Amino acid sequence: MKNVSVVFYISAAIIGLLVLIGVIMPEKLEIVTGSLQAFIVDAFGWYYLIVVLFFVVICLYLLVSPVGRIKLGKPEDKPEFSRPTWIAMLFSAGVGIGLVFYGTAEPISHYAVSSPTGETGTDQAMKDAMRFTFFHWGIHAWAIYGIVALCLAYFTFRKGELSIISATLKPVIGKHTTGALGTVIDVVAVIATVIGVATTLGFGAVQINGGLAYLFDVPSTITNQFFIILVVTVLFMISALTGLGKGIKILSNANMLLAGALFLLLFILGPTLFTLNLFTDTIGQYIQGLVSMSLRIAPLNEENRSWINSWTIFYWAWWIAWSPFVGIFIARVSKGRTIREFVTYVLLAPSLISFIWFSVFGGSAMLLEHDGVTSISKLATEESLFGVLAHYPMSGIVSILAIILIGTFFITSADSGTYVLGMMTTNGSQNPSNRIKITWGALLTIMALVLLYSGGLQALQNTMIVAALPFSIVMVLMTISLVKSLNKEAKEIRLKNPYKHK
Repeated sequence: MKNVSVVFYISAAIIGLLVLIGVIMPEKLEIVTGSLQAFIVDAFGWYYLIVVLFFVVICLYLLVSPVGRIKLGKPEDKPEFSRPTWIAMLFSAGVGIGLVFYGTAEPISHYAVSSPTGETGTDQAMKDAMRFTFFHWGIHAWAIYGIVALCLAYFTFRKGELSIISATLKPVIGKHTTGALGTVIDVVAVIATVIGVATTLGFGAVQINGGLAYLFDVPSTITNQFFIILVVTVLFMISALTGLGKGIKILSNANMLLAGALFLLLFILGPTLFTLNLFTDTIGQYIQGLVSMSLRIAPLNEENRSWINSWTIFYWAWWIAWSPFVGIFIARVSKGRTIREFVTYVLLAPSLISFIWFSVFGGSAMLLEHDGVTSISKLATEESLFGVLAHYPMSGIVSILAIILIGTFFITSADSGTYVLGMMTTNGSQNPSNRIKITWGALLTIMALVLLYSGGLQALQNTMIVAALPFSIVMVLMTISLVKSLNKEAKEIRLKNPYKHK
């Protein structure tokens, strides 16, 4: 295939080996990767907390620094997409399907199953549940995505480098970016991306099947999940072939409209006043406790430490593992924005949308359980959303809307994934060929199907968390490289006062 780099062949071979092991000995793969994952979150928990806070601090520095005026592109470059479409695209790629999957499940788990502070079922547990859910899905997650995206956008559009991870490290490792070290870095990024997207395909199929099972008694079977994945594959392949300006753009805007409709329906039909009060109270606690939550490791409390490992450390590793995929996609759609505009919107817009979403869906779930109406916490994760909707008016219509939304988010994630993988394995091509996108789409589908069949999705998820550790080191080097290059450019153009325009 034309322009395909060596990274494609190495990555495909490693992924093929992983799939083969997953088919031949899925239990062994799950045990080994599970043990590795447990060791990493236990031994390197302190490191994850510090490094993610470091990314947040760097983003805030760039927000207020004079370098914030620097454009991600040449001085004459204009943004390719309108601001609402841009926000919709980065939101859909970054957290879309996750919000639907965990919108009710995470807050209800923190409230009724395992509290971050060790006390479940109380009023305080409800507040803590929302505060820590905000923490996991807010500024820290988007700082991780933002750093990778910013590095790629700056070096690609401003400095004219290839749109691949290794090219962002030139100020730090020099000529090694085009050697064996650069190839290893890019292969790690591709594998993390493939595993992340394939896992999404698997879990997305499980949730759609769970919704159909809850609403229409459609059996939750591997056959039905296979069928769902195949239908989605056909749809995202069609979307992928239409290009970035059509397929993903249209789907992203459709996602926001559908998500907005679902949100408004539950907000109006559900406990509106309670939701508003809970959001207001929790956002204050979140802002007030941002630093203490960021560095909370609980060295003297085994129960709390176990919770932090299972949730906070797990999430930080998860976002880091997803960052090559989301970062490259966000970078691609952010050409022409200033650094200040980029950081402002990438950090704040998706975070705020997530907070409001969790307040409505998570708040409704917790209130139903708190008032003794039903026990949402006893439902399977993929059914909890539908369990909540069933207790409010127009539940059938709203639930069908939710399934459609899961499907469109599902298609957008897969579509974005094939596009990004195409870029990563064609030396950073901004418009990879349809042939390479179809190849990656087929590989992703085969991987998801095989691992669903063999029960290896958990092993795949564990592998992604393991891959996050070396990539976090790459991210630190990327950040140093970015700051070094920005400071050098600021001196060259004598950038002093960020508010004084020439």
